[in-house]
Amino acid sequence: MDIILGVALILAGFYMAWNIGANDLANAMGTSVGSKALTMKQVIILAAIFEFAGAVLFGANVTKTVGKGIVSLDPIATIDPTIIAVGMLGVILAAGSWITVATLYRIPVSTTHSLIGSVLGFGLVCVLYGFISFSDIQWFSLLNIVASWLLSPLLGGIIAYVIFFIIRKKFLTEAKNVPDIEKKFVVVQVITACFIAFAHGSNDVSNAIGPLYAVFDIYGWSGISGLGLTNTLLLLGGVGIVIGLATWGYKVIDTVGHQITELTPTRGFAAEFSTAAIVLSNSFIGLPVSTTHTLVGAVIGVGLAGGLSSINLKVIRNIVTSWVITVPAAAIVSGIFFFVLSKIFLG
Repeated sequence: MDIILGVALILAGFYMAWNIGANDLANAMGTSVGSKALTMKQVIILAAIFEFAGAVLFGANVTKTVGKGIVSLDPIATIDPTIIAVGMLGVILAAGSWITVATLYRIPVSTTHSLIGSVLGFGLVCVLYGFISFSDIQWFSLLNIVASWLLSPLLGGIIAYVIFFIIRKKFLTEAKNVPDIEKKFVVVQVITACFIAFAHGSNDVSNAIGPLYAVFDIYGWSGISGLGLTNTLLLLGGVGIVIGLATWGYKVIDTVGHQITELTPTRGFAAEFSTAAIVLSNSFIGLPVSTTHTLVGAVIGVGLAGGLSSINLKVIRNIVTSWVITVPAAAIVSGIFFFVLSKIFLG
């Protein structure tokens, strides 16, 4: 592989990880900031620790699904492995640029949707060029992934609603001093913030390094000595995600933490716990699920527990609109990037 192409892939992977931290991890941790359980500085410290732990301990399964479980790469590799390298560079740049625009406008979009859409776009262009057949795209795997995208926010909302309903009935309704109850849940929400950072690292780091894994595995790069390929890339992704959160995450944190519904420590706990449980469960089976969708669904769930009037429907409408257009937009942009980059690197 051309050294310039290899360096470009690593830089692009870091850029994608930075975007994930600025948007995806930011919205995952936004509930803790919105409820005032944690400050921005505390969120960054906790994320740095638990995001890494989740990525290294449980990130490998989803990374392999994203890298090789959507488009069959072996037929392309027999033609020219450089095609895969160029294609995955286009995938990362397409997904990353879409997320950058969304973050600029403070919209929490799914980095998982962006990445999967971009990989699908690359696969469809390869079908158009005759590199693979239509059946070489793993449609059943895509169907499972899409199903998880639909179910995860619904489950997140239902579980969060039930948890907060129980908390309100058992602790808040008859409490003589509600602020004291909320203060006690601050400690609990700190724990769930760690849980959600761990779960996010286990699933969403794959969106940055899955394409890199696909390329470098084909070329036989074994990673940094002692770490191996997977752990080397997980380390790269983890660093980029934390830096993204620290430098630009405040934009999306403001949307999730303050603009959807009023968040208190009890509500934040319910939203975070349900989200983390769903995301981590999917990581165990290697299924890329949207932390963004799950969390927003959970926040809506706890908001609905206080009545429909407590939900900012305008903000939700803008978020859902961005979700609908993410996959086709990412696929189209990915195809354009691949076309342009192939002229540069493939001649």
